[in-house]
Amino acid sequence: MPGSSPSRPLTSLGQTLLTVAAGVAFVAAVAVIGATQPAVGDSPGAFARGGPHDAADVNPEAAEQGEQAEEKNGAFEEAQEKGIAGQSRPTGAAAAAPVAGWAGEQPVDNLADDWEPAIATDPSAPWVYTLVTRYGAKPCSGNCPSPFIAVRISADGGASWGASKPLCACKGSGQFDPIIEVVPNTGAVYASYMNGYNIMFIKSTNHGATWSAAVPVYGNVSWNDKPTIAVSNNGVDVYISFNGPTGGDPWMAQSHDSGATWTQTKLVDSGRYYFDFDSDVAADGTVYFAETSILYGGGNKGTTPTGQIEEHVFISRDRGATWENRTIASVWPGIACVADGCTPDFYLGHIALSVDGSNRVVALYDGAPAAGGRQTIEARRSTNGGVTWSAPVTLSAAGETTDAPAIESRGTGDVRAWYYQTSGGANVDAWNVWYRTSTDGGATWTAAVKISDATGGAAYKTAAGFAEVYGDYGEIGITSAGKSIAIWGEGTSYAGPGGAWFNRQP
Repeated sequence: MPGSSPSRPLTSLGQTLLTVAAGVAFVAAVAVIGATQPAVGDSPGAFARGGPHDAADVNPEAAEQGEQAEEKNGAFEEAQEKGIAGQSRPTGAAAAAPVAGWAGEQPVDNLADDWEPAIATDPSAPWVYTLVTRYGAKPCSGNCPSPFIAVRISADGGASWGASKPLCACKGSGQFDPIIEVVPNTGAVYASYMNGYNIMFIKSTNHGATWSAAVPVYGNVSWNDKPTIAVSNNGVDVYISFNGPTGGDPWMAQSHDSGATWTQTKLVDSGRYYFDFDSDVAADGTVYFAETSILYGGGNKGTTPTGQIEEHVFISRDRGATWENRTIASVWPGIACVADGCTPDFYLGHIALSVDGSNRVVALYDGAPAAGGRQTIEARRSTNGGVTWSAPVTLSAAGETTDAPAIESRGTGDVRAWYYQTSGGANVDAWNVWYRTSTDGGATWTAAVKISDATGGAAYKTAAGFAEVYGDYGEIGITSAGKSIAIWGEGTSYAGPGGAWFNRQP
């Protein structure tokens, strides 16, 4: 049937199973699951783009990450000297009336250079949590990370916020790629981030007042990039996917004791580079990871994709013991990014996924109908646990370029989504964020509403939009009151400076 794909059970690849207990790595057994078909790995981290790499490339890749972090910090310092760093909530002539039903766009922090924000909402209480990668500052003196992950917490659905604090002022290298989730049944908060090229897990059981010691999830995997995290309703089962050796292959770390100990399994060996962008656990325990795979330059090197981008969903129905790989769509790479500091593939290969309370799955992804064309946002849905998928529904406007969708679901068919979209066709220096909803599980959608409604407040914002997508993902949440709250990044260029902005339904 159109839009459906056969199941590709993962077969043995000889992966090493590694166990991490309370942060100490133990080599356990060889227990393997793999695949005959390339599967998708983690979302490209802030600095993974342009860098398919293998185990031999660990030090050069880490050096590149450090160089780009230095470049972003330098761009922020230069902007400070010119008096154009930071952003403020627009007032007076700079302000536009908030779009109907929304409180109005505002920055997470008025002064900070924030990149790739994440958000999580508590479904049973009015708590909201945001994480950002913060440049141009250190959370402590001495050997302290820069950039670092900053957390901000609201106890009233996003109406007011506490002060920003470091998630973990851990000694060591820079921190990147934060992801945060709330355990539905307990209200505990789980988060992951990269410490250099190592992924850590951290949690709070008191609404972020204090956080546990950070636990490594990667075992003996030599490098790992851009995690996404999925949590069961009771918080016992935790899954973190990432890309790693060799050449961007997908890995799955999982814990079945609320994050205390971890095992790691390499899912696929492939010549394609895998990027993980979103994940969810259904009420029945089925686990979904939405990932894309890209072929670079005819192989695993370079920054310019060749051939089609594949949209995958990894599915486990037995708490991570085995995984299915479903290819739900193939799209072409769109226009190349030419912003300052940008690699050509920055706009490409994003996918978002969510499961509602009735186990209906909706996936959104960006891609072009022909190589080098304008990317659109398409939605596909599954009503049978990801076994088959619908034909695509296009959400974005014709004649524009789109990027990096975000999605969240609840109840029976209640779906909320946003995506970046250009304003004016060929003008890729004016972007906005557009919001759409569905009440029937993604079959039909409301008209698009522009929620990046501030027309000023930062050097990169005008009435037409903001200059550049800042960070290749953002997120959306649904509060306990049933209101949407969305967060994304805006900036002058890829190199920055920029900031994280959000809007909410009051």
